[in-house]
Amino acid sequence: MPFGQVISSSGTLTLMTLLALRPPRPRRSTPFTLSFFLTFLINEQPFLGLYVLAAGAVPPLLAGETGTLSWWLGTGTAAGTAGGLLVLAVRARTARPRLTAALRQALGPSAVVQRRRRGPWPIVRLMVLPLISYRFDVRRVANLRYGDAGRGHLLDVYVPRAGTANAPVLVYLHGGGFRIGSKMIGARPLLYRLAGRGWVCVSANYRLGGRLDYADRLADVRQVVRWVCDNGAAYGADPSAVFLAGGSAGAHLAATTALTAGGAPGQPDGEETGPPVAGVIGFYGYYGQADAGADSTPLAHLHPDAPPFLVVHGALDTLVLVEDARHFASELGRVSTQPVVYAELPGTQHNFDFFPSLRFHAVIDAVEDFTAWVRSGDAAGPTHRDAAPSRREDDPGGHP
Repeated sequence: MPFGQVISSSGTLTLMTLLALRPPRPRRSTPFTLSFFLTFLINEQPFLGLYVLAAGAVPPLLAGETGTLSWWLGTGTAAGTAGGLLVLAVRARTARPRLTAALRQALGPSAVVQRRRRGPWPIVRLMVLPLISYRFDVRRVANLRYGDAGRGHLLDVYVPRAGTANAPVLVYLHGGGFRIGSKMIGARPLLYRLAGRGWVCVSANYRLGGRLDYADRLADVRQVVRWVCDNGAAYGADPSAVFLAGGSAGAHLAATTALTAGGAPGQPDGEETGPPVAGVIGFYGYYGQADAGADSTPLAHLHPDAPPFLVVHGALDTLVLVEDARHFASELGRVSTQPVVYAELPGTQHNFDFFPSLRFHAVIDAVEDFTAWVRSGDAAGPTHRDAAPSRREDDPGGHP
C-alpha cells in the first residue's frame, strides 16, 4: 500500500511542512511552542526536507502498483509536500527586498551595496551542504576564559587564518530564554562570513539557570566586552569598533548592555557598566522583562544617545511575537537620535540564524551593509521614526 508507506515514512515531514507554511499563532510570547519545535529547521532548510521526502516516499511509490487509489493518494501526498517545501524555499527569497527597503529608508539610499552576482554556487552549496558553516580561511580559537565561572565564562574567537589588524569586532550572544544555550549555537554562518572578510568575531557563553538574576548575566556580557577591549588587539581587533549582536535572549542582553554602556544617561552613580559599543544587531529578540525587576528590560533604558540598532524579526515567529519586537523598535526609534533599522521578514520563524540558508544569507548581507554604514561615520540618513520596511522591493543583488 504506497499511501500507507508514504504516510509512515514521511508523514511527520508533511505535518512539519504544513505547520511551517502557516504555524498556529500563540496569544503571547512564550519560551516554547510545539509548532516552533517542528518547523524552525524545515523553514530554513527546505532542501533538506526534499531529500528526506525523496528517500522516504519515492521507493514505495516506485515499488507499488501504479494506477491504484493507494498509489494516487501516496503520489498526491508526496507531491503536495514537495510543493510546500518549494514554497518555503521561494518564500525565503522575500527576505532580501524587505531588508534592502528597511536599510535604505533608515540609513539612506546609498546604505545598501550593490553586490555582483555570484552565480549558482551559493545555492548549490546550500543544497549539497545544507548544515555546514565552516570556512577553511577562518580559525576558531576555542574556550578562552574571560571570568571564573567555569563553562559560563568561556568564549570563542573567530579570526582570519591569514591574520588581520585594526579589525572591527562582532560579539554574538546566544539565545535560550536565559536558561539554556551555548556559544556553539546560533549565527555561525555570520561569524564565519565576517571573519572571512577580516573581522574578529567572538561568541560567548554567559551564566544560565533560574538561580541567577538578570543583573548577573548582564555583568557577564559587560565582562565579555571588557575582555575584547583588553585582549582583542592580540587577535587584530580594534576595540573602538565593537558591535554587539544576539538572538532571542541574547538580543535582549546585547540591547541592554549597549543602552547602559559607558555612563549612559540615567545610570546610577558608581554602577559598573561596560565600554560603549558601535552598534547593536538583534535577531528574533525578546525585549520584555527578564525577571521581576522593572529595569530588567532594554525598554527601561532607552535614551537619545543610544547607538544605531539593526532589529530583524520574523513575521511568523511563534516564540516572540512580532508585535513585541515592533514595539521595541518603535519606542527606541522614538527616543534615539541614531537610526533604528527594523525589518520584518515574511514567513520567518525564530532561530533563523542557526543554519546557512537563503534567508540568512540575505540577513548577513544586511549586517555587512549596516555595520559598514556605522563605521563610515555617516549619520546624515533618516532615522527609524521616518522609516518603515517597504512591502515591495526587487532583489538588487541577484543572489540567494
